[in-house]
Amino acid sequence: MRILFIAPYPYGKAPSQRFRFEQYLDLLKQEGHEWDLEPFINEKTWDILYRPGHTVDKVAGIVGGFLRRVLLLFRVRQYDYVFIHREASPIGPPVFEWIIARLLRKKVIYDFDDAIWIPNTSEANKIVAGIKWHQKVANICRWAYKVSCGNDYLRSYARQFNPHAVVNPTTIDTVHLHNEVKDQQVVETPVIGWTGTHSTLKYLHQLVPVLAKLEEEFHFTFKVISNQPPNLPLKSLVYQPWRKESEIQDLLTFHLGVMPLEDDPWANGKCAFKALQYMALGMPALVSPVGMNKEVVTSDYNGYVCTTPVEWEAALRKLLQQPALRTELGKNARYTIEQRYSVIANCRNFLELFS
Repeated sequence: MRILFIAPYPYGKAPSQRFRFEQYLDLLKQEGHEWDLEPFINEKTWDILYRPGHTVDKVAGIVGGFLRRVLLLFRVRQYDYVFIHREASPIGPPVFEWIIARLLRKKVIYDFDDAIWIPNTSEANKIVAGIKWHQKVANICRWAYKVSCGNDYLRSYARQFNPHAVVNPTTIDTVHLHNEVKDQQVVETPVIGWTGTHSTLKYLHQLVPVLAKLEEEFHFTFKVISNQPPNLPLKSLVYQPWRKESEIQDLLTFHLGVMPLEDDPWANGKCAFKALQYMALGMPALVSPVGMNKEVVTSDYNGYVCTTPVEWEAALRKLLQQPALRTELGKNARYTIEQRYSVIANCRNFLELFS
């Protein structure tokens, strides 16, 4: 079996790609299959994509991506399946998807882990917001052989257009990557942690009053790992730039992780990825009851689901005071990931997409 993976970004760069399908590529080889990955943008464009400015270079990178997509069409026939993650091109109508699925009659596996039919363009790239063509998601779902969705909310949307939509959860490699567990018993200043890209930093603002109040009673660090620094009025705040080469060791400096969200249509498409990372490393996750968070986290078992500021404060206070509780919940959190959200647990489900 030969599989073509079509994705927005270069290999190993974007969390969405890494944890949706890239970590299964070695498994496909072990099963005797061949694959190729064709990103839309090259590494040079990736390096400036989310920075303000660089308009000329961004346009050149996008034009180059379209040219590569046109050339790719001449090679599509040699593949048995075409796995399209999010979209074949970041702007414009789904021309490439239509050609591949309808004209070339290829079996398309369409994969997404966000509510990408809803406009959510970053401020740095607002110039292209009007030409993103978000409505194309419905058409690609219709043309697909199968639709791979990150959670039930996304599957419900996809099933309006295709009955062969399945849940393929975002998963964690507990053997080769997230393969350590936080030691909560080491005496040190507790670290409340958050990790994510600049587009989700906005969700942290709801925690500022809670953390500011706790700062008056406890000595702790609030560490943010991201590709851009946050602007939060907190004396406990420490910013650390995200680095792939030290990703796991940086996360292991946390004692517990937070994932606040707003209850809106976009956030309901989220696949609890931050919580999955925290939990895989043996630390409790504190989350808003939005999207897949409610499925992953069970209060008083592997973390806490927090709806109000009072609940956020109570859960944080409890975990700041009790290292033993962090250990207990962290152990359960790791078990949850191993049993339900690991590559090992999900490998058959992923492979069945190509059948």
